[in-house]
Amino acid sequence: MQLLSMTGFARESGSLRLDTTVFDWFWELKSVNGKSFDFKTKLPPSFENLTPELKVSAAEYFNRGSISAFLELKSTAGDQSLKINEKNLQELMSLSLKLHQQAADVWARPSITELLTVRGIVESEDTSLDEEAQNLLAQELLKTFKQTCAKMRQDRAQEGEKIKSALLLILDKISKTVDNLVKVAAAQPPKLKAKLQQQISELLGEDAGISEERLAQEVVLYVTRADVREELDRLQAHIKTAKELLTLGGTIGRRLDFLCQELNREANTTGSKSMDIEQTNLVVELKALIEQFREQVQNIE
Repeated sequence: MQLLSMTGFARESGSLRLDTTVFDWFWELKSVNGKSFDFKTKLPPSFENLTPELKVSAAEYFNRGSISAFLELKSTAGDQSLKINEKNLQELMSLSLKLHQQAADVWARPSITELLTVRGIVESEDTSLDEEAQNLLAQELLKTFKQTCAKMRQDRAQEGEKIKSALLLILDKISKTVDNLVKVAAAQPPKLKAKLQQQISELLGEDAGISEERLAQEVVLYVTRADVREELDRLQAHIKTAKELLTLGGTIGRRLDFLCQELNREANTTGSKSMDIEQTNLVVELKALIEQFREQVQNIE
């Protein structure tokens, strides 16, 4: 399955002729990161009732992300879109002539050009759509909307492949850092024994009289407190799971986000048990890589 980014953009246009009117439109879809599926629209007033159906259609293509849909719709009427209101024109002409006859020095003889500019004389034909035509246009708009969704899904898939490559690269770095921590942890017991012997000698002198058996007991306690093998085993298991999820694809963003929390928890515990500067430095490096991984995970569906 494809791995989808939550960021994407798409634009698609359409056209339909109904009688003497041509309708042209375009859809724009934008999506950004979101914890869940959030859908918003900006539509012409006469098509706002399409929002629920648009949301259902968008949910067929996307599971997460904040998605905004914008529709621009224009109509161009034919040659018969204008008409002269002859009744109003006759009444206006009669009134104008009457005024001119009563006061020719005040009222000039009206011209047809002037009369046609009066509001209400030249009118637009009623281009409002009947129910059947409105439904036909709505279905065409929905068809183009789905095409736009498919286009944005492809855009999100292309971005998702880039994120997948980046995540796998970071996981490889995390895995190598954990391997180095395993090597450091394996070398801890001899180092801790030498460190403990040095501390005893500094505090009690060379003739402290501490038996090898007692020293071994202290070393065991020391090593037990500093033992990070379980944490490192869990880190390796989480890394394996993350790689498997990335190979599987699909809607894995939330699961990877949970893995980030688990990786960070094990890294913190490993750091808290550190008694070696090399181990501490590796943990700092590990936490930085986990944060990089988490930031990328926030972008996927």
